[in-house]
Amino acid sequence: MIKRILVTGGAGFIGSHLCDRLVDAGQDVICVDNFFTSQISNVEHLLGRRNFELIRHDVTHPLFLEVDEIYNFACPAAPGHYQYNPIKTIKTSVMGAIHMLGLAKRVRAKILHASTSEVYGDPPPEHHPQPETYRGNVNPIGPRACYDEGKRAAETLMFDYRRQNNVNIRVIRIFNTYGPRMHPFDGRVVSNFIRQAVAGDDITIYGDGSQSRSFCYVDDLIDGVLKMMDAPDDFPGPVNLGNPDEFTIRELAERVIELTGSSSRIVQARPLPEDDPLHRQPDIALARQRLDWEPKVALREGLKRTIDWFRSVDISTFRAPTPNY
Repeated sequence: MIKRILVTGGAGFIGSHLCDRLVDAGQDVICVDNFFTSQISNVEHLLGRRNFELIRHDVTHPLFLEVDEIYNFACPAAPGHYQYNPIKTIKTSVMGAIHMLGLAKRVRAKILHASTSEVYGDPPPEHHPQPETYRGNVNPIGPRACYDEGKRAAETLMFDYRRQNNVNIRVIRIFNTYGPRMHPFDGRVVSNFIRQAVAGDDITIYGDGSQSRSFCYVDDLIDGVLKMMDAPDDFPGPVNLGNPDEFTIRELAERVIELTGSSSRIVQARPLPEDDPLHRQPDIALARQRLDWEPKVALREGLKRTIDWFRSVDISTFRAPTPNY
């Protein structure tokens, strides 16, 4: 059956890959984006497709459509972007969730909400890797709280709409994701390191580089997103989606230098940002059990594909956040 599907944040890095998959599957896709951090080039190739529609809209305002499914991905996700206007960031998470849940309630649509591993904050060693049962260690008044607490509040709204209004929800917690169409200037380590290495510049790390992350290639993530939307209605989540293979930031920098053939040096630029987690690794036992999902693309292969994309585009055409956001 062909479904009418709304993707908020659909012109962003992850949202555009999701739109690709849904359009290729023959679904009728409505992509909504306010183009704060996203780029029209991410979905330009879809504009001629008969089953794709693009609407410029900000989810902090209501949206009235007739749809069968909603993927709620609207929110800046990189610290440099979500800290640009922190009040608007938390409004996007909270008011966006309210408006999309209201839409889902009115038209009886199934809704999947893209939450984040940031809801776990900076976990202590006894909660590493992080399972969905861990309730987090988040600073509610720090510079990252606009994103972390906004996503936590959105999860609360999802489950309250499920309990009170019987809305059919899904909640995923996305861990560090990378791949083609990342914003080259979003400030995240993969995009920073590749951009610097390709240009032959010094690769700048925060701290001593011993902090660790787990990096999931975007195609693997989209597989998990689609499986979660199709999961039984008695499994609303939350569920972790990420790659459990853990690497230090210095190891990532060394891998990028190797794969680009760059002469870049690794230099320590500045101290760790405030509230930046020292370690982040998903426990994906629940995703394996309930979704039969796990990542397939190794870091080396995913980085090769991402580096090829960085070399194929003119990064000077990517817009920075704009003051009218």
